[in-house]
Amino acid sequence: MSGKTVHPKNADIHAKLRRNRLVKMNIPLMAMFLPVIAFYIVFKYIPMLGLVIAFKDYNFFDGIIGSEWVGLKHFSYLFANAHTRDIIYNTMLLSCLRVFVGFPFPIVLAIMLNEARKLWFKKAVQTLVYLPHFLSWIIVGGIVVTAFAEQSGVVNGVIRLLGLPSYAFLYHEGTWMAIFVGSSIWKEAGFSAIIYLAALTMIDPSLYEAANMDGAGKWRKIWHVTLPGIRPTIILMLILSMGHVMEVGFDHVYVLQNQVVSDVSEVISTYIFKIGLQGANFSVTSAMGLFESLIGIVLVLITNRIARAFDQGLW
Repeated sequence: MSGKTVHPKNADIHAKLRRNRLVKMNIPLMAMFLPVIAFYIVFKYIPMLGLVIAFKDYNFFDGIIGSEWVGLKHFSYLFANAHTRDIIYNTMLLSCLRVFVGFPFPIVLAIMLNEARKLWFKKAVQTLVYLPHFLSWIIVGGIVVTAFAEQSGVVNGVIRLLGLPSYAFLYHEGTWMAIFVGSSIWKEAGFSAIIYLAALTMIDPSLYEAANMDGAGKWRKIWHVTLPGIRPTIILMLILSMGHVMEVGFDHVYVLQNQVVSDVSEVISTYIFKIGLQGANFSVTSAMGLFESLIGIVLVLITNRIARAFDQGLW
């Protein structure tokens, strides 16, 4: 066997030179990433230090360090109080409805847009379904409240034209939850579909050609080629969605809720706002927020573990 042997010292020098060259090539990318790192450090990780007040009787005069340590007192209060248990239940119910009912819509929308053959039609629909994402929940909530108002709403106007009595959609628990979930889907489904559209471009066109040769119709190609092709993306998005099961969102609920449906519309985020910010009870609401985050982490880990059983785990 012939060949030149490379001295270990020379090999180390060459490896170091390659690493330095790669670092220099990626300096612009790393510079672009610095604001992202700074954002997460300043607004995500540093505030975590404040979670210690969940274990203290915090007040402004004594500060975080000087406040009395009370251990799990506030957590005991949360789980012993029937009202807070109802709030946790409402949060999980609304969030699960939003996640599981709304989850298939971006997938269906992406497949429908991918199947559209008229480019002008595809672009027009994409623009219309993407637009709500860029509107704040204040605007979207105003549109929803106006549309479903009992006296002047468009929906009740149509109902009255049909000879039926108007209905207070926003003042009945069942219809309020349906409007909550529907408005969430309307606002976010279009933008979420972008991820699935990107995944669809990665499917090998030869698979569709083979399906055509086998005589597969449109539905069979979607079921046997399209959906398996984007399955890793679907599972990834599901895992990420499970991390937000306890996060219904403050602004969405706040602009739609009213006292009549408070039994189902009072959630953790509105509880933290009313009790923590308006009532200055920071320790209890910090305990609630910590509990919310822990549940989210646990759900992500469980979902990822299940996905790993099918070789589709995130890590």
